[in-house]
Amino acid sequence: MKRIAFINQRYGLEVNGGSEYYTRLMAERLAGRYEVEVLTTKALDYVKWENHYEQDTEIINNVLVRRFKTDRNRAEDFNKYNEKYLTFIRENGGDIAKEEKWFEKQGPVSSECIEFIRSNADKYDIFIFVTYLYYLTVKGLPEVSEKAVLIPTAHEEPYIHFKFYEDFFKKPAGFIFLTDEEKELVHSLFKNEDIPYDVMGTGVDVPENIDAEGFRKKHNLTDYIIYVGRIDEGKNCPQLFQYFREYKKRNKNTLKLVLMGKPVCDIPDDKDILNLGFVSEQEKFDGIAGARMLVLPSKFESLSISVLEAMSLGVPVLVNGACEVLKGHCLKSDGGLYYNNYFEFEGCLEYMLKNRENMEIMSRNSELYIDKYYRWDVITDRFSEFLEKIR
Repeated sequence: MKRIAFINQRYGLEVNGGSEYYTRLMAERLAGRYEVEVLTTKALDYVKWENHYEQDTEIINNVLVRRFKTDRNRAEDFNKYNEKYLTFIRENGGDIAKEEKWFEKQGPVSSECIEFIRSNADKYDIFIFVTYLYYLTVKGLPEVSEKAVLIPTAHEEPYIHFKFYEDFFKKPAGFIFLTDEEKELVHSLFKNEDIPYDVMGTGVDVPENIDAEGFRKKHNLTDYIIYVGRIDEGKNCPQLFQYFREYKKRNKNTLKLVLMGKPVCDIPDDKDILNLGFVSEQEKFDGIAGARMLVLPSKFESLSISVLEAMSLGVPVLVNGACEVLKGHCLKSDGGLYYNNYFEFEGCLEYMLKNRENMEIMSRNSELYIDKYYRWDVITDRFSEFLEKIR
C-alpha cells in the first residue's frame, strides 16, 4: 500500500477553513486506499499561528496527523508589510527577495515540519500540498518536487501574481485543480500545461437525519438566509452585513441573516443578524437545510464547499459575481444567482424569496449538479487514478 502525506498549515475537527476542511475530507476518504498521513502545524488560529495542540501525533478518523510547532507567531507588522508590498508590485512589479520576506512574515513558519519533509522524502510515495499561499507549501514542495502534487486552490488575487511563483508553479510532478476556472487561471499565468493535471472537486458528506424544522424552532427562526464559513474581511463579510442591513431598511419583512463560523471581524449589533459561531456538522447541515438560500459574498474562492453542501441539500445559493468560480457554479447548475452590486443583491434576494416555483426548480437543479459532478465515489476513483499516474 502506498504511503502518502497531505500537507496543510492547519488540521483538525475544530479547524474552520476551506482548504483545511478539503484536506481533511480527502485524507479521510483516501485512508482506506492508502497509508495516509497529514503533516501540519500545532496552530489552531490562522491569524496568529500560536501553538495550540500539545500532542506531536494523533489519529483523527483513521488518519495519522503529525503536528509540528510553529517557530513564532505571525509577524505583528505583517498587515503593514503586506499593504506596502502590494503597492510596490503595482508600481514596480514583483521582487522575489521581498516575497520571501512576505512568506516568512505571514507564516506559519515551522522549520521542524520542513526538516521532517526533507529527512523523510524517501519514506513517502507522494506528497500532496494543499493551497499555494503558505509557508509549508512554499518551502516544503521544492524539497520533494519530483513526487509532489500541488492542489493550489488558486483564484484571482494579488498573491498569485508574485514573481516567486513563476518558477514555483513549474516544480510539481502534478496538479489537481478544483474547478475549470482554476485550471484556466493557472495555465494562463504559468504556461505549465505540460505538467500532468486533472480537474475534480470534492464530494459532499450529508448526515442521514437532517432536522431543518428543529433548527428553526431552536433559534426561533422563520425566514432566513445563511452564511457558513470564516467570518472575516477576506470573505467580504463586512459588505454582506452592509448589503443585508440596507435591504432590511428598504424591505420590511421578517427575514434574518444567520452566520455560522468563527468571527475574526466585527459583526453588527443587529436584531436581524444572528451569529451562532462555530457549530457542529449536524447543526450546520440542519441550519443550511432550513434556510431560504445560502449567501456567499466572497470575491475569492477556488471551490467553496459550503456552496456544494447547500446545493446537495437542494438549497439555492446567492453569490458574488466577481468570483468566477462561484458564478460558474450558478451558470453550470442553474441552481443559484449572482450579484455585482447592492441593487443586484436586492433584486436577486427579492426574486428568490418571492418566486417559490422557480426556487423549487433551482432546488432540483442544485441536487442534479451535485449528483453529476461531486459524488464521492467518482471523486475518490479519479483521485486515486491520478496518483497512480504520478508514481
